[in-house]
Parts: sequence; structure tokens; C-alpha cells
Amino acid sequence: MTIIKETAYAKINLGLNILGKRADGYHDVSMIMQSVGLCDEITISKGSSDGGITISTNLPGLSCGTDNLAYRAAALLAGHANINPNVHIALNKNIFLAAGLAGGSSDAAAVLRGLNRYWKLKLETYELEQLGAQLGSDIPFCIEGGTMLATGRGEVLTKLADMPETHVVLAKPLNLEVSTAWVYKNYNAGRVVNAPCIWQLEARLAGGGHAITPYMGNVLETVTIPAHPVIASIKARMLGAGAYYAMMSGSGPTVFAFTDTKETAEKVQAALDDYAVETAITTTIGRMK
Repeated sequence: MTIIKETAYAKINLGLNILGKRADGYHDVSMIMQSVGLCDEITISKGSSDGGITISTNLPGLSCGTDNLAYRAAALLAGHANINPNVHIALNKNIFLAAGLAGGSSDAAAVLRGLNRYWKLKLETYELEQLGAQLGSDIPFCIEGGTMLATGRGEVLTKLADMPETHVVLAKPLNLEVSTAWVYKNYNAGRVVNAPCIWQLEARLAGGGHAITPYMGNVLETVTIPAHPVIASIKARMLGAGAYYAMMSGSGPTVFAFTDTKETAEKVQAALDDYAVETAITTTIGRMK
């Protein structure tokens, strides 16, 4: 029996700026997205005798129904290829849930890649990205990952050279979920003091680390942090423990921090022991080959 395995990597935003609101209700963005090594594992195998698409997961609280992005991705691809599906998709989740790390989007991207192999469809990467864009703005990026400039509503991608490997600490407040739709709805450009300089950030990516931090930033912090001040507190603690940069990822609430060494990353992680957070130490990673 054919079994397909795929890895779904989390992402962070090195820079996130909003350029304005679109007629379709979305926002025009300019951001640089970066894959990190924290990942979910996806296994695709033959389904039951009843056919259809079934999902299982190691997290009891996660829906395995038709609202799961992995399910929706499988159904979308089956419809596109005119296939009557009979597959089981097992999600081994390690990426924090509702965290601003594109966990659900990355799972959906992994399902599209995996089923493309499982059903021997031979679709090109750009075709998978176009399908993924129908489900969510982060999914096209997650098809390949690495380092990319994302514009439009996030689905227009420009591949950039991989930034040098950098140590990353991730911290997400427990029992705190932030609605992306709510954050964008409440965004007010007038509250932004220092927007990231995306073109300067892009130009300096090859230097990585300290070379890019003056140009990094996330304008959505102006919405999420006032509503959840613990995010600012976590950032401050990370910086105080030796990180040279800390920022909220996406719409939050996860904070990521850059450190020069793994040892410093471990100190930053330990400094968060008195916070109610889930944490991980990882690195930035390059584009999937």
C-alpha cells in the first residue's frame, strides 16, 4: 500500500506591512515570509472501504471534519482532478495552534504536495499554489517555503535567496487565540509609528541576523499587543535574556526571537519559565527542493 509522508513547516514574518484595503475586503500587504524548522508531519494512505477523505490527529481538540484546512485542501484537489477520493490523512501536530505560524496553512500545503504525488497528478508547483490561494493567503507560500516576498493579499510570491541559518526561539501564550480577521478589521494605519522597510530588508537578507533587524517590523503589533499586553512582556523578557531581536509573528500571538547561538536560545527559553507559554527552539530553513 502506498504511503506518502510530507513535512509541514511553520513560518514567521520577517517584515509585515499593510499598504491599504482592497475592494474585495482583503488588505494589500507587503511582507517577507520565512520558514522555520518547527513542523507538523503529514501521512497520506489509503482510506476505508467507505471511501472519501478522513482526517486523524494527535491533538484531541483539533477538528478533523470538513472545516479542517487539510480536509478542504484534499477535497479541492480531488475536485480539480476529477478524482473520487479514498484517502486517510494523519496529522502529527507540533506547530502551536492558532499561533500566527501558518500551521493550518502549512498542513494544507503539505496535503496538496502529498496528494499530487499520491494520485500521480504531476501538477506544477505554480498550479498547487493557485489551488492553495483559493483556501488561504499563506498556503501558496507554504507550498515551497524558504524566504519569499509576498504581495497582493499574500498570494503573489517572489522567491528570494535563503537567509543564513539563524537560531529562533518561539513562544506562544497558552490559552490565547487571536482571530486574524479581527486583527485586520481593527488595523488602523494611523497607529503605526515605525513600519518595516521591506525593500531595505530584502536587499540585506543575504547578511541575515543583525544586518536585517533595523528594517524588520510588524504593523499588526499595533492591534494585537494593546489587546494582549503579555505579548510585549514576552518580547521584553526575551530581549533581556540575550535575544538580539524579538517580534510578533503574523497576527499573533506567537513571539519569535533571534539569538546568536543555540546556548543563548536555551537561556531565552528558560527565562520564560514563569510565563504560561509553550515554547520551541528552532532555526530558519531554506526552500524545499
